[in-house]
Amino acid sequence: MSVREWEGVKIPTPGEFGLDLAHTRVGFVVKHMMVSKVRGHFCEFDGKIVIAEDPLESTVEAVLKTGTIETGVADRDAHLRSDDFLSADKFPELTFRGTRITDHSGDEFTLVGDLTIRDVTKEAELKVEFNGAATNPWGQEIFGFSAETEIDREEFGLTWNQALEAGGVLVGKKVKIEIEGEAIRKA
Repeated sequence: MSVREWEGVKIPTPGEFGLDLAHTRVGFVVKHMMVSKVRGHFCEFDGKIVIAEDPLESTVEAVLKTGTIETGVADRDAHLRSDDFLSADKFPELTFRGTRITDHSGDEFTLVGDLTIRDVTKEAELKVEFNGAATNPWGQEIFGFSAETEIDREEFGLTWNQALEAGGVLVGKKVKIEIEGEAIRKA
């Protein structure tokens, strides 16, 4: 494994890594009817992480296929793909391009970048935890990470909702995005 010590953390040496789709989950959580939470994830996505010589200059690019959103309920999934939410036919991809790391402490980093949903781009801040680097049984260099952020879906044009008779709304405005990832060094 090609690692180096950086501010007390063993990180990979510079290079390009791709997301290991079999060991990465891009999920989300949103309030339902003001009393519970619905969880879901995207089944198809791709991503590239470039570890720079100066780790604080590293970059991230991720593309999620909006038509692959799943919550475990077919009717809800179809509604999320519709024009009320993601408009998957018109906007087949949701993208994130990390532009800078603004803060770090040990193995925790703040990654800032541009999140684009339905042709609306807003700056988003991800809290990232570096979970370590290793060599897998097939000799590939890998590293693991966890990341999360919270967005206001209405800022991206996802404004559909329904008022509840008892007060409140059917779907919460805030969406928590949770990523558990593993990346593999590209040859």
